[in-house]
Amino acid sequence: MSFSQPAEFNRRRFLGLAAGGLSAAALAACGGGPSTSNEPASSAKPELDFTGVKPASNITFWSSNPGSSQQVTQEIIDAFHQSQSDIKVQLVSAGSTYEDIAQKFQAAQAGGTLPDLVVLSDVWWFRYFLQDSIIPLDGLFKALNWDTSDYREQLLTDYKYNNSTWAVPWARSTPLFYWNKAHWAAAGLPDRAPTTWDEFAEWAPKLQSANAGLQHAFQLPALAGYAGWSFQNNLWGQGGGWSAKESFDVTCDKPEAVAGLQFLADAVYKGKWSGVAGKDSTQDLSAGAVSATIGSTGSLVGILKVAKFDVGAGFLPGGPKSTSPVCPTGGAGVGIPKKIKPENQVAAATFIKFLTSPENTLKFAQATGYMPVRKSADASAIIAKTPQAKVAIDQLSVTRNQDWARVFLPGADQEMANACATILTKNGDVQAEMTKLKSTLEGIYTSQVKPHLK
Repeated sequence: MSFSQPAEFNRRRFLGLAAGGLSAAALAACGGGPSTSNEPASSAKPELDFTGVKPASNITFWSSNPGSSQQVTQEIIDAFHQSQSDIKVQLVSAGSTYEDIAQKFQAAQAGGTLPDLVVLSDVWWFRYFLQDSIIPLDGLFKALNWDTSDYREQLLTDYKYNNSTWAVPWARSTPLFYWNKAHWAAAGLPDRAPTTWDEFAEWAPKLQSANAGLQHAFQLPALAGYAGWSFQNNLWGQGGGWSAKESFDVTCDKPEAVAGLQFLADAVYKGKWSGVAGKDSTQDLSAGAVSATIGSTGSLVGILKVAKFDVGAGFLPGGPKSTSPVCPTGGAGVGIPKKIKPENQVAAATFIKFLTSPENTLKFAQATGYMPVRKSADASAIIAKTPQAKVAIDQLSVTRNQDWARVFLPGADQEMANACATILTKNGDVQAEMTKLKSTLEGIYTSQVKPHLK
């Protein structure tokens, strides 16, 4: 089944949105959740006018504290209070995962107390656009003389639709290939990440034989959080994807996509050099139980704090069809609810501008491992202290926008995780599971997304 896009739904208007998040572990629990409402999404409207609106004196910021960021976020809030006296910000921990905060935000739409700004993950913000629950920020950019040209283009354009901007990048990440350098040295391997997955498949037996007591040469990330996000790398390397590039045409059952997942299944069941993390594969790596894994840049600081060995970080490996770009962006931005007073919206935007300033994006990145979202932010101090951070910044130039099937179909991420769990923990048939997944994803598109697109 093939879905053609409505005439108005094209790349120029729907600038590539990307994701996950995903997180340290929290960055990725993004599946499931509420369906979109039956109300039509707003088509292009004149930008909101905030001329003469005085900011509210007190606002709330709902966060899931991605990457264990509560402390550094509070420090930035304290600095904001010191910089001015008109606006006070209360940080509210609205759950420990993106799904937690999304569920709470959804419930508040039905009559609860809404926040004034809220964390919006890669797989959640678009459904809020469909529900008409968040506002475009362009009018606030103008009202606050907020020049957005300094944001990294790959990250800001993730939140553009209908020629409007619906969130600002904040806790942004890419997946990285992490490895135990001591294990590499024991196996006589070159001190670098593998260029391709086939190359790593050749290295894996050497790692296992050279490092006694090793559980696996590689640990797949926990599927509930990472499958839909990080496995795009494996599918893209084979020339496939969850959906066709910049399209809602679901292609997860095509030979290329099946080959990408079959490679992972074979690593678990035939080669037996890969396991599947029950909770957090980066913790398994840090403990020395495995030699390598894929994890968010948001996990970097945590890994370095715990690991008793030198940690390597590199670009994601490619596949036989493509070695670049095969890395998705991910993580979260911050947005503003529609059903709050204009003065609260102005106050929230004033704080977001401060929160994501060059100085504060550096402070946040240094504390968490997320990427600085401003081009003018001088990351040299971070790189000097944590050389691995440069890898994430360098890889950003060769990232690819995520498959629409993952980030724009409500609940698709969880469906992908469920299908991958059957394949990788129950030895399910890859083709059969991907055929079922395609039917599920097409049903989500037809019932929950297509009716809202002009």
